[in-house]
Amino acid sequence: MTILYDLEQLEEPLRNPVLTIGNFDGVHKGHLVLFNIVKERANNIDGQSVVMTFDPHPIKVMMPENSPPLITPTQQKLKLIDDAGIDVIFCIPFTKQLASISARDFVQNILVDKIGVKEIVVGYDYSFGHNREGNITLLQDMGNHLGFLVHVVEQVRIDRKLVSSTSIRNMVGAGHVSRAKKLLGRDYQVCGTVVKGKSRGGRLLGFPTANIELIDELIPKIGVYAVKVHINDNTYNGLTNIGYNPTFGDNQFSVETHILDFSGNLLGKTISVSFIERLRNERTFASFKDLSDQIAQDVQQTRQLFKLSEKNQRIE
Repeated sequence: MTILYDLEQLEEPLRNPVLTIGNFDGVHKGHLVLFNIVKERANNIDGQSVVMTFDPHPIKVMMPENSPPLITPTQQKLKLIDDAGIDVIFCIPFTKQLASISARDFVQNILVDKIGVKEIVVGYDYSFGHNREGNITLLQDMGNHLGFLVHVVEQVRIDRKLVSSTSIRNMVGAGHVSRAKKLLGRDYQVCGTVVKGKSRGGRLLGFPTANIELIDELIPKIGVYAVKVHINDNTYNGLTNIGYNPTFGDNQFSVETHILDFSGNLLGKTISVSFIERLRNERTFASFKDLSDQIAQDVQQTRQLFKLSEKNQRIE
């Protein structure tokens, strides 16, 4: 796979490129349908599969006050597109100058003259160019004149739910991480650096935690979750508390993870956390002992959940 962060990095023509364009936040199952068609069409014409995406998200530039939290930070998004088997990724800096290019000039100057596109795959609601003046009809008309094919992919639904980045953001924000997984095709995951906390988990409660400073923008609803924790090449079961530790009264937001059957110093290390199931709300307890007892129940529930999951996987 090749990643180009500027169109000027394209030093030689691509081989019969088949392209799709979009923000692809989340790289969800709807996006994967587009990518699969791109790969299939590229294979049919002995071409290269190409994805063009943007950094930052255009809304962050054009309407920052309305900017949604991203499901996937840029580097995670690029890795997921790579994992999907795409040959070439253009990750183009999105600027107001780029946004000012007319739809026709974007097609002629960038897609045709610069990239040499042979076929384009877009979603049913695709629009582009200055003030989003370009639409599928314009794209098809220009394709007829300039010699490229346009494939339009209809909306993707799972359990009658439209697969979209907005739907996934809403689900994760509401704590429905297992529902979001159906649309994403994977567990929702955050990543961050382990920083020094208040050292209360092990000392006061008997359950040491890793305090994570996240790079992600989209954080699941406050509460306690069963999670998978990824450290280097190893994966552990665990619990993550998202919230303000009301029992301690300090009201400082934190994301803290207790890793089952693990011992070691993680301070300064980068780890990832995949959210499997929301267990309960965060709440205030009358004493540290009551909180410790509840965490012990959470641990037991988490062990049972993963044990059942592993049993079901063996049956399948």
